[in-house]
Amino acid sequence: MAGQLVELFASRTEVINAERPSAEFLYMAHGCVDEAEVRTLALNGSPATYNGMVKRTVEIAERLSNDTWKVVVRYDAPTVNDEQQPEPVTSFDFTGGTQHITQSLATVGRYGPSASAQLGGAIGYDGENVAGCDITVPVYNWQETHYLSDAQLNQWLYYALTGSVNNAPFKGFAAGEVLFLGASGQKRGQDGKWEVTFKYAASPNMVNIQVGSIMGIAKKGWEYMWVQYADDVDATAKVKIKKPTAVYIEQVYEMLNFAGLP
Repeated sequence: MAGQLVELFASRTEVINAERPSAEFLYMAHGCVDEAEVRTLALNGSPATYNGMVKRTVEIAERLSNDTWKVVVRYDAPTVNDEQQPEPVTSFDFTGGTQHITQSLATVGRYGPSASAQLGGAIGYDGENVAGCDITVPVYNWQETHYLSDAQLNQWLYYALTGSVNNAPFKGFAAGEVLFLGASGQKRGQDGKWEVTFKYAASPNMVNIQVGSIMGIAKKGWEYMWVQYADDVDATAKVKIKKPTAVYIEQVYEMLNFAGLP
């Protein structure tokens, strides 16, 4: 049988004090076999507020029988922390991210008798492979700290969305630009709020990318672009070369709905 919380006739002792009023409610908890059941029943079954005061403590005062308990719930005046929701805190980092590329934006110098004008921007070609190089690309990293109640907290949603990209506009960014890096949190003792930090990274969507002679390429911020090369010959320089013959855009992150994130 489910537990029952019954308020006693002698309940609701109230102290009238202009600076710090307080009150006590007395209950009997029936049908509870252990303290955890009593605690849950008392927390959920007693009012969150009373006469302008907020619930502060739940005391399991006495065990009267195997499944019957005496409970005291205390209230007092709200504090600044109770009345004011802390503002979210945001910090950011524009130091960028690293990306490996095999194509340059432009070849600005070419020297030596074997230098080919037909590589199409391929970087680090050694006669066999295009090695490429690592560069810094625009990445906007930021985090937001929000203060959430138990009812507002959704840990399984944060878990499910970690490592995914927004499928609709989010916080001023277009679909495909925001990567959710996850969340971490702790419960604040003074007001019972969860202090949760959400971490994001944004990378811009791009259009009209050109790779060699291949034009009109579009890539969302967190998609991966790679280039396929084929053997060719530069008749003028009389050397073998690699030329870009195809460009592939790969989706490597799921695109999900971020509407449940604060």
